[in-house]
This record gives sequence, structure tokens and C-alpha cells, in this order.
Amino acid sequence: MTALSPTGYRDTFARDHLPPAAQWPTLEFTTPLLQYPERLNAAIELLDESILRHGVDRPALRTPDGAVWTYGDLRDRANQIAHFLVDDLGLVSGNRVLLRSPNNPWTVAAWLGVLKAGGIVVTTMAALRATELAPIVAKTRPTIALVDHRLLDDVRAVQESGAPDLTVVAHGGDGPDDLVQRIVAKPREFEAVDSAADDVALFGPTSGTTGVPKITTHFHRDVLSIDNTFGRMTLRLEPDDLVACTAPLAFTFGLGMLVVFALRAGACALLVEAATPVQMADLVAEHGVTVLATAPTAYKQILKSGNLGRLKGLRVAVSAGEHMPQGTWEQLHRELGLKVVNGIGGTEMLHIFISAAGDDIRAGSVGKPVPGYRATILDADGREAARGVEGRLAVIGPVGCRYLDDTRQLSYVVDGWNVTGDVFVQDDEGYFWYRSRIDNMIVSSGYNIGGPEVEAALDTHPDVVESAVIGKPDPDRGAIVCAFVVLRDGVSGDAAKAQELKDHVKGVLAPYKYPREVRFVPALPRNTSGKLQHFKLREIVEPEARA
Repeated sequence: MTALSPTGYRDTFARDHLPPAAQWPTLEFTTPLLQYPERLNAAIELLDESILRHGVDRPALRTPDGAVWTYGDLRDRANQIAHFLVDDLGLVSGNRVLLRSPNNPWTVAAWLGVLKAGGIVVTTMAALRATELAPIVAKTRPTIALVDHRLLDDVRAVQESGAPDLTVVAHGGDGPDDLVQRIVAKPREFEAVDSAADDVALFGPTSGTTGVPKITTHFHRDVLSIDNTFGRMTLRLEPDDLVACTAPLAFTFGLGMLVVFALRAGACALLVEAATPVQMADLVAEHGVTVLATAPTAYKQILKSGNLGRLKGLRVAVSAGEHMPQGTWEQLHRELGLKVVNGIGGTEMLHIFISAAGDDIRAGSVGKPVPGYRATILDADGREAARGVEGRLAVIGPVGCRYLDDTRQLSYVVDGWNVTGDVFVQDDEGYFWYRSRIDNMIVSSGYNIGGPEVEAALDTHPDVVESAVIGKPDPDRGAIVCAFVVLRDGVSGDAAKAQELKDHVKGVLAPYKYPREVRFVPALPRNTSGKLQHFKLREIVEPEARA
């Protein structure tokens, strides 16, 4: 790690809580596109510089109801939000601003406005409950929350229980205190904060396996680096592209596709608040989407529904979030002529770092390191393995893992490498082939779900004595959450009780985390020291999944 440049922030919270220099991954800037000036504000590069290249009147954001924001509209509203944060709410550069909203234009405007004002964006998914938001707020200490008016309750609950100094402002409603009304008279010009390229722009919470999420930190230059690597070298959006993505903007996958890559290319993003895969296929056809990014599960569901023809207008299809089976890739290629761009990324690395496009694709492989990155396989002793040997995937590039004040940094960064927790093998041509996850994270439909977190939610039900959660292989979702539950005496473990427990988890955690299968057992397997043996439960369900 080289010395950080002088910060442009008055509030130095983010820098004060970065990992010690010795724990940082190696950072490399090996292409001309990855050379940055010392002073840089990512919002200026994404928006104002794009306007200079592509014009103010181009459509930037569209919604399914027909609303269109031009690049000029987006710049005006981002600048007005920046004024409101600074002038009315007293935002000091380096303060954190929590965003909670589905994918809509006001979310994008707020994201850019926060960066222009010198704030650090704390992205949170609309699906999170108060119990999941509370540790994020406790770790990142935001001073302001900009929240969709339909999603206020959980933020208010966190504010009342442990964050009394958090200023909460709703947007998208029709009241006089709504953000949309409060910025109407604000100037449409704003002089962005002179931030350093290595000032923190974004805090990205990961999916926590223990209920305590890790908070990844990303610099202003990192936001541009994901475009200067995967965006420019692999995805290659064009100004006339219309981009859709099923991932929330709080997922860095969605943020990259719908904001960073689209705006930098002068393209337009179709922002969809909620849609099933089949509904998304209909939107692709209805609106003329040319680039779609989603998880393999979504492509499978579209295939099964018989609606694959709705994707015929696509120029590019991107798959990430989980591994795409070779059979799914081949069927899409056979029936649509599309060579789906597969990729692996992660919140710690901000976006995709191994991928391939066009004739460089090998069906079933994730691809090769995107220009600007290098990758290897580490064996059990932490040494680089020979080609053809399975081991832990390790990556180095212009971005890397820097957890906010978290000892788990020591397990992700090893000898300068970012070790992702995935098992891969590299072939003689340099292509990487996915094998499995190392830890007990359940990856379902592209979402990371921590088993211990679901167990903790189940255990709060008065009829549950104890529970254990594992991932059960599933052909459509990759895996589903399967819960083994011990009930208190006298309570019947029937279908109604199973549904009751599912609904209970949905009320405590984000709904996508609920157990899709609940099994009632008299006791859970434990070793002589009393430790729960999850592997014995996997031995039960995995043969069933193969049958």
C-alpha cells in the first residue's frame, strides 16, 4: 500500500477505521485507463463528464411507467440534493448518508448527490428489516438517511432504538417534508467537493453470516476502476444501449450495471423496482432493452416459462451472482444466438474481475481475469497451485478488500491476495472453472444467505427449541435454505406450523432469506462437545437432491 493522499473530507471517520496498511491487499494499476489524478470525484466523472461527451438531452433513466430522466434532469436533481444535504441538513464532507430504496431515479440522483456533497454512501437493500439495518447503522454511523417513503418503518425503528441523532428524510411521497418538495427551489448548479481519488465514496455491506455484516470500503477511483476494467474491456456498452438489471442498486452488481457502466457510456438504464424473471423478460421486449444483467436462476426461470423469445432483442446478456451451469448457457446460445457473458465478482472487489465475452468465451467456464486483474489458485498451504489443481481463488487488481474496522480482514486478504472463498480450477489455457464455495454461505438465486442468521431468526419463535440451517442443492436456484427445527413439547410439526415459521422469518429478516423447506426433527446432531454437526444434515439432503 502506498501512502494515502491528503483527504478532501473534514470528517475522517472512514480513513480512521480503514484496516492497518499491513493488512491491505496488493493494489495494481497496470493499464493506461487505471492511472488517476490525485483529486477525483466519481460523481463528476459519471455524470458531468458524460454530459460533456454525449450531451445533456440524452435519456439517462427510464421506468416501466414511461417516465424518462435525461442526463440534464439527473444532474439538476443530483445537484439540488447535494445543496439540500449541505445547506439544510448540515452535511460535513466525510459524513455518511444511508440510502434505502428500490431501484428508481430518485435513488440514483441521491447516490450521485451524496458523492458530489462529499458524503459517503451507505447502500442498503429495501428488503432489509430493522434487525438487519441496526448493525449496519451501528458500524457506519450515518448522520442522514434518505429513504423511500414506503420504507420508513424499519429505519424509524432503528432510529428510535439506537440512533437518535440520525436525520431521516423521505422521498417519493407528496408531503411538504418530502425530499422531492424540499429541493424544488434549490440551485441546479453545485460545486462538488474536491475529494481525493482515494477518499472513500461508498460503504457496501456484505451479507453477514453471523448477523454482523462486514462493511466494504470503496474509493472514488474504485468506482471508476470497475468501468475501466470490466465495463470498458469486456461489457463495452454503447450510447444507444438500454440496460436492465434485476439486482438492487444496493448490490454492487446492480450499481455497476445500472449506474456506473451505463452513465459512463452515455447509455440509458431501465430502472425496475420489482419484477419476477418472467415479468422482466416481458419488460425487455416491451421497452427494447438491449443489455440484460441477472442471475442464472432468472435465465432458468425464463427458459422454463417458455418466454425465452422475449429476450430476442438483446445485444448482450450478463450472468453473475452465482455460477451459470453449462447446460443453461448452451440452451441460451442455441435458442437465442447469445453468448452470455459469465462473470464472478464480489462486494469486496466491487464488481466482476473474471469474465469473458464473444469468441473468448468457453462454455461452462467463468473466463479469464479481466484486463487490470490477475488471479491464481492457492493450495491448502497458501501456495500458488499448478494448472488443473483445485484450490482457493485469489485475485489482485486495482480494487481490493478493505473492511471497515473488522478483524475478518485477516481472513480475506492473504499475502496481498484477495481470497474470495470460492474453489476454482484453472486450465492450461488460463480459463477459470468454478467448483464450490468454501464456507457455509448459502447462495440462492444469486443472494448470499448466512445460515446462522436464519437460525437466529427461527430461534426467536416461541415454539422453536433450536434449529439448524443448511443449503440444499436445487436445480433452479442453485440452493435453497433448508431448516431442521426442534419444537417444544406438545407442538405439532405439521404443514401449517412450517408455514408459520416461514412467515415468522420473513417478518424478522429480508423475505428472500426465509427457509423454503422446513423439517421437524426430535433432536439435532451434535458431537461429544456439543457442537452442532451441520455436515450430517447435508448428508441427508444432498443425496435427495441428486435423486
